[in-house]
Amino acid sequence: ALALLLLVPVPTLGVVMAMIVAPGLFGQIVFALSKLWLVVLPAVWLLVVDRGRLSWSPPKHGGFVVGSVLGVIIAGIIFGAYFTFARDWIDPAVLRAAAEENGLADLRLYIACFIYWVTLNSLIEEYVWRWFVFEKWEMLLPHGKGFWAVILSALCFTLHHVVAMAAQHFELHVILLANLGVFIGGATWSWLYRKYRSIWPAYVSHA
Repeated sequence: ALALLLLVPVPTLGVVMAMIVAPGLFGQIVFALSKLWLVVLPAVWLLVVDRGRLSWSPPKHGGFVVGSVLGVIIAGIIFGAYFTFARDWIDPAVLRAAAEENGLADLRLYIACFIYWVTLNSLIEEYVWRWFVFEKWEMLLPHGKGFWAVILSALCFTLHHVVAMAAQHFELHVILLANLGVFIGGATWSWLYRKYRSIWPAYVSHA
């Protein structure tokens, strides 16, 4: 419980500081430190509190085919929802303003961020939310409550995404739809981790 308390609120705090309370250099520093905390705390907790050993989470039970198929299905749902009805919900001017505010109107920076989000950020999120947060919920809940560990870890994963979208002034129905997608993705990847006990099938799906 202490591990969850020390970790789960931190990305939301980083988003609030960077986008609402102190946009600018100070907010970006707090945001960067929150990202660093997400990487460092689980490793330190594993070594110092759990007395475990660091591991690259070997995929001993496979799962890459299932992860890949689920990733394609998720992508298909996203594109299908957007082109059937959701693009009428999103004002391009709001999206463009949000991109410009975060420096993403520059094509080179956008491509660099795209590569980072797909490769490294997805990996960090699997390491944090699927391995560490899911396992801590699994340990905290009574035996046999793995389903609820999947749900709760997905809710924790979704929280800072809700705040980030609200800070960018998206309309409520857009925020709800997008974060329903984030929650379903988080639950899918937690389920993959629960089934295969490796972050890599979930990472493939996420990326």
